[in-house]
Amino acid sequence: MPGSFLPSSIAYCVSQTNDYCKSIRSCFFIAAQKSKKNMGGAKMTEKKDINGVDVDKLFETINAVKNAPVIATFKFRANNQWIKGGHNRTTIKNFYGTEKDHVHDKPFELDADEPPLLLGEDNGPNPVEYALTALAACVTTSIVYHAAAKGIKINAMESRLEGDIDLRGFLGISKDVPKGYKEIRMFFKIDADAPAEKLQEIVQLGPTYSPVFDTITRAVPVSVKLEK
Repeated sequence: MPGSFLPSSIAYCVSQTNDYCKSIRSCFFIAAQKSKKNMGGAKMTEKKDINGVDVDKLFETINAVKNAPVIATFKFRANNQWIKGGHNRTTIKNFYGTEKDHVHDKPFELDADEPPLLLGEDNGPNPVEYALTALAACVTTSIVYHAAAKGIKINAMESRLEGDIDLRGFLGISKDVPKGYKEIRMFFKIDADAPAEKLQEIVQLGPTYSPVFDTITRAVPVSVKLEK
């Protein structure tokens, strides 16, 4: 999430003089002044951590983006290599955000395959299972971050997902059958410091703000090109 990277960008910008860095320093100065004003001159307290989220940094990020929307543009990347049959491996090394590239501490390697029933060797989840994984992870993170922003403590949360696919679409047997999921269902169990009637509002924070939920439920243009 952007909040994890902006503080390091500020540190980088302390000694820089370009317009971008001047803008960033200005944004965080404004956020800090507002924070001091809201505290009424009280002494600084230890950082506020809710659900494992540094809420002060979260709101610093929000204020910075409000003042300099250009830093909100991110680009995520993945490289994939076919290995054998249904087995392929995706490597994730870096991403773009706050107007510069960021490198992960170490590359992530994700193997995908098909089960033997679908002519694979089960070297990893299949792609549509990864789709469920991405959806579950993103909706969960969205709930956690936005609940933290609202001051709601979540003690425990788990979810299960189901998706229905008719293989006649993938196998080219019927043009009338969708190739992908016809329906996806998500079920959540949440233990939070909130009344029962508030839990439904909490769970809806996920689909409301999740980028992956939005990507799946909205018609997103996807281009496929052959490179030399």
